[in-house]
Amino acid sequence: MWDRMHLTPLCLMLSCLQVNPDRSQFFRYDSISLTCKDQLNSTGWKVKRNTSEGGVTACSFGWGFISSGSTCVIGNIYPSDTGVYWCESADGEQSNNINITVTDRTVLLESPAGPVFEGAAVILRCKPERTSSDHMFTFYKDGRPVGSSSTGETSIRRVSKSDEGLYTCSVAPGVESIGSWLAVEDSLTPSSSAPAAAWCSVSRLVCHLLVGTPYLLSTILLGLIYRDRNRAARLETERRGSKDVIMETVV
Repeated sequence: MWDRMHLTPLCLMLSCLQVNPDRSQFFRYDSISLTCKDQLNSTGWKVKRNTSEGGVTACSFGWGFISSGSTCVIGNIYPSDTGVYWCESADGEQSNNINITVTDRTVLLESPAGPVFEGAAVILRCKPERTSSDHMFTFYKDGRPVGSSSTGETSIRRVSKSDEGLYTCSVAPGVESIGSWLAVEDSLTPSSSAPAAAWCSVSRLVCHLLVGTPYLLSTILLGLIYRDRNRAARLETERRGSKDVIMETVV
């Protein structure tokens, strides 16, 4: 239920959640760091999650600890930590969602935790809990084999929409990882090799411009109204002063 990565629309990404190491599958007792990256370095972003056992909770409320700023660290991760993670501001704004899965299987698939751009290079790694020189790694997409490797790695030089799908890997018959969804986004720049972090930066910049422009225009408009009122008041004062001088002259 948690395998498919949910993509967030561009204009909601005022902050981006980044996972270190950059993958969505983890073994029991692995360590994981989750950081809210905000282009304007604003405070108030917290890492939150939704798990089947604990529901919606923020970091340090029964799980993880805040190491610095908006970074949440889980020192020893358990299957109960499997769920959807995101960043949330004090105003309720939310970042992209990332699905984290903690497996009890003896092999896992290392793939990007977030969506990648079309044209980017993607490396998939099959990681057994215990290494062996006898392993032959096989990779699958949507249940069909797409390649084998003795090194445990396979690469997609220029990823495209057709590469989007559910990937797994195995080290032997019946010894297979759970699935991870590889999400592919349309390229927003001429350089298609930009990593997922670039998607976050572009998204945040566009969102801040969209949010900030109305406030800027309102400020300019209020300034113009204030200036015109001051000018009208000054002219009225001068006009009344002129009338008083004329009346004194007549008297």
